[in-house]
Amino acid sequence: MNKKRILITLSLFILIVVAIPIGFIYVLNNGNPYVKYIADKYVPEYLEEKGYTKDKIEESHYVEPKHIINKDFYHGHYMVVFKDETDTTYYYGITKDGKEVRQFCEKDVVSSDGVTHIVEDETNYSEATCVHSLDNRD
Repeated sequence: MNKKRILITLSLFILIVVAIPIGFIYVLNNGNPYVKYIADKYVPEYLEEKGYTKDKIEESHYVEPKHIINKDFYHGHYMVVFKDETDTTYYYGITKDGKEVRQFCEKDVVSSDGVTHIVEDETNYSEATCVHSLDNRD
């Protein structure tokens, strides 16, 4: 009976020492899998409702920002590049309250010399009610 208790304790110890750090490193490198699931579920539906079909989109996928964003939103973003505006990257976020998709005002624009700038100017796909991703960060 004592050997069984030692084996259970040892197994639990190995699980804690190995699994938790591996999980932590995974989340640091890839982002929270739940947030990625939410973004992959809600944002494509939102874009389709706006009339942005796959033939209008050059690239779109989940991205994990490396800085703190607006606390009202889940940390992950969904980036979209449209075929007729390939030099501009739009970002969308999902609110924690209600899981609503909102476009962020900040966009990445690649200039002719290859430098990326963050702009808030109105562009082809700018929405009237965008949200600043860098507000409400404390």
